[in-house]
Amino acid sequence: MSRIFSLILCIPIFSGELMTQEIVQWRGPHRDGKYPTTGLMKSWPETGPTLLWHIDGLGQGHASAVVTEDKIYTAGTLEKTGYIFCFSPEGKLQWKVPYGPDWVESWPGTRSTPLYVDGKLYMMSAFGKLFCMNAANGKKLWEVDLFKDYDGRNIKWGVTENLLIDRDILFCAPGGKKNNVIALNRNTGELIWSGAGKSEVSAYCSPLLVKLPKRKLLVTQTANSILGIDAKDGTLLWSHPQTNRWSVHANTPYYRDGYLYCVSGYGKGGILLKLAADGSVKQEMWRNISIDNRMGGFVVLGDRIYGSDDSNEGWFCVDWKTGLDIGEVDMMGRGVVIYADGMLYCYNDSGEVILAEPTTSGYNKVSSFEVPYGEDHHWAHPVIADGKLFIRHGDALMVYDIQNR
Repeated sequence: MSRIFSLILCIPIFSGELMTQEIVQWRGPHRDGKYPTTGLMKSWPETGPTLLWHIDGLGQGHASAVVTEDKIYTAGTLEKTGYIFCFSPEGKLQWKVPYGPDWVESWPGTRSTPLYVDGKLYMMSAFGKLFCMNAANGKKLWEVDLFKDYDGRNIKWGVTENLLIDRDILFCAPGGKKNNVIALNRNTGELIWSGAGKSEVSAYCSPLLVKLPKRKLLVTQTANSILGIDAKDGTLLWSHPQTNRWSVHANTPYYRDGYLYCVSGYGKGGILLKLAADGSVKQEMWRNISIDNRMGGFVVLGDRIYGSDDSNEGWFCVDWKTGLDIGEVDMMGRGVVIYADGMLYCYNDSGEVILAEPTTSGYNKVSSFEVPYGEDHHWAHPVIADGKLFIRHGDALMVYDIQNR
């Protein structure tokens, strides 16, 4: 049976032949916070949905869960060492493998979520080490030092990127002056192309691949810019200014029907750009500062954008076409938002998980519960797979049954 949390890509090779890939990645099959699971509960008991199991001892960090057909992966930092963990669907530890030093300074812990592709895992540490491992046993297959090999530079809170794949190409942004954004062979780690971009340092951004009629466009953000890059050879097609106080642009961009939306925190807010059919021309349509979440993402449903505010901690609904505010609700602090089966799942900084109905004027809060395990910040993005809700909080992973039975 095909699992709902697996993305199967069918790519033409020549007439009559297809290549398929199983990809489990950051914020769902399309990196947009939407999960295709159906048959989920539309409200929860007062105490929340049933907790099936939880695991402690994952270390510091806010990596999300990676849920495949028969395994669950995540990452965390114990003392000064980063680890990848592998569990059975029932929560039994299968293996635990160190991948090297990771961040222990301000806001300590693993930053990125592993990427699963066809039996392999890909991960980047906060110190620019990018590696590939066998997903069955954790054995390293290759490793690249982005700082040493590609003049990458670290940033204030450690480089952070949820890696992006396209067939056998792996994209990432070392943030070097020469090797600003690069493409690697995902099977060998060898360089395919390198682009100088704007020669700015990276900005915690997890990129997006936009498939246009005439080319594939790689969109990412560096310290002061949104970049539109030809995914075939790394040519910088355009850039657009996007600055904020700390050069933090951690949210994945979103593309639909010729329009590109990017949003940053610290009061900068979101911007909608209009792209030409070949991705080489852009025009600024509007800017809105109500949704300016630092790293909690957003969800686009029809002509409405849902997300939280960094400064005032409200949750806003913004019109896609005009950029005007439609509605606002107080849900006790900024946070992360994802979507499945007609409902929004909002996980705020206070540790409350909220089930909300998206409405034409904003949000209708239906149910909520408090996360019972873990410590430190509630920054990990929840995951929905196989009728279950996966919540990571510091050293704990909790799995809830949200299937409507």
